[in-house]
Amino acid sequence: MLIVDDDALVRAGLTMILSGAEDVAVVGEAADGSQVPAAVAAHRPDVVLMDIRMPGVDGLAATESLRRRADAPEVIVLTTFDADEFVLRALRAGASGFLLKDTPPVEILHAVRRVARGEAMLSPAVTRRLIAHVAAPEANGSRRHAVAALGGLSEREREVALLVGQGRSNAEIAAALFMSVATVKAHVSRLLVKLGLNNRVQVALLVHDAGLS
Repeated sequence: MLIVDDDALVRAGLTMILSGAEDVAVVGEAADGSQVPAAVAAHRPDVVLMDIRMPGVDGLAATESLRRRADAPEVIVLTTFDADEFVLRALRAGASGFLLKDTPPVEILHAVRRVARGEAMLSPAVTRRLIAHVAAPEANGSRRHAVAALGGLSEREREVALLVGQGRSNAEIAAALFMSVATVKAHVSRLLVKLGLNNRVQVALLVHDAGLS
């Protein structure tokens, strides 16, 4: 776990919370987005807690740069606002979810564990609320792109994508489509490759852009 925040007290508090868990280790800290590449190279964390608003290189730019790496760790963005205008952009850049800085410690640990397992921790309900609060109206081009991208999927892949967009877990998708969880995982992996996306949150956003959520 790498903690990125310009506030030393926030970093100390998060380190104390996370280090108290037996299955979580804080391997490093950074005070600015410009320090992230070196810190990730040195410590190779599985998850990065990334503050969005920093005076130097902000968390959005750092997340976009980090998620372009082939071996990128998962990113959870931190914010003091649940309608921060940058949160949605960070999620589109490949962050696996976001946490408010006043999130209870037990929920922070739950989120870190979930993201470390490769799961998104942002429900479509929260995604829709973010979009409603901070996203400018989508241009027709964005909708056309989303519809075209989903149209390139097979019928089964499209069914899986729509259920991912509804926030269904792999087990729930398996039950709804009468297939095994392993088959669902395979479909989700192919979806991400075909659509050029990083995670399930981005699938949910694409489904929303297509007007299907």
